[in-house]
Amino acid sequence: MRILKFTFKLLAIFGCWRPESWTSLYKRILYYVYSSIMIISLYTFMLSQLMDIILIVDNADDFSDNVFVFVPMLLSCSKMFILLKNRKSIIMLINILMKKPCRPLTSEEMEIFHKFDNSIQINTRRYTCLGTITSLCILLTSLSTSFKKRKLTYRAWLPFDYSSTTLFFLLYIHQLISLLAAGFLNVACDTLICGLLVHICCQIEILTYRLRKIIFHSDILRDCIYQHYHIFRFAFLINVKFRLTMTIQLIMSMFIVCFTLYQLSKTTAKAKYIEMIMFMTCMLTQIFFYCWYGNEVKLKSRQLIDDIFEMEWLTLDENIKKSLIIIMKRAVMPIQIISAYIIPMNLDSFMGVLKTSYSTYNLLQQMQK
Repeated sequence: MRILKFTFKLLAIFGCWRPESWTSLYKRILYYVYSSIMIISLYTFMLSQLMDIILIVDNADDFSDNVFVFVPMLLSCSKMFILLKNRKSIIMLINILMKKPCRPLTSEEMEIFHKFDNSIQINTRRYTCLGTITSLCILLTSLSTSFKKRKLTYRAWLPFDYSSTTLFFLLYIHQLISLLAAGFLNVACDTLICGLLVHICCQIEILTYRLRKIIFHSDILRDCIYQHYHIFRFAFLINVKFRLTMTIQLIMSMFIVCFTLYQLSKTTAKAKYIEMIMFMTCMLTQIFFYCWYGNEVKLKSRQLIDDIFEMEWLTLDENIKKSLIIIMKRAVMPIQIISAYIIPMNLDSFMGVLKTSYSTYNLLQQMQK
């Protein structure tokens, strides 16, 4: 039984997750070198844009052009750092799902597990397709405009002259590879965290299925209580380990949507317009994933009370009833996925991001008048 198989393949391809089969010293060193190259590529691109903002940018349009790409790159670099830093924690979270009492045991429980795991895998592939189409739009737009004029795809400050054909070509390829890697790292990181949230819902449904069998097998109640504790512990660990990622995502999404709207209002080229629409769609999908699955976790944890209440209480003995009441009391406080310590990741937060982004965009428009 493997969890989030496609997501971990993406992480491995872009230097954030050494494959489990690569256990030999030679392969470990090889992957470490590859991972270092990916880190250097992303961070040098991000730093070149930051230096351009600090040293060269002197008007609102140039600032908007740079921030339009700098903010997503900063987001990707931060996600890469957090993923590499939390490798052991991610393994620990996966192990919780793979061991008792969370591990599915019967064919019915395996069916529940595959239903949830397949749903996030399908959405991961859809998200990957969206990222691929957006990357192709950026590539084709760049080749038809910037490349012909011997301009880099995005603004950047460089400490040397790149007017020679060789240097220009290498820098041009560097920017495109960095952008591609950043995009798919976002996909992998987002679907990893959201995939873990989906498995909270999966565990709650498995727990509900097990509780319904208490009527016939009262001896499994102890395991159910133990599993309920593990579900809350699992959610707590996700909150602790990925709170920073979700906070950065929430803040950056507001900036990205705002500056993309500003760019859309200024651009006249049709190809560039399509590129920006696709780019903004990807950015909105990112924050929507977190808010949607955070909301699903909250709803699913609340639903547990109703599911227990619908059981055939009259057939249960008093000790089992008392234990079920304790579980229900614990479930009264639903599982909340929190960013910035106070902001819940739900659909209201997603609407808040849209409203704040549009308000900031209106402010920028008024400043230009």
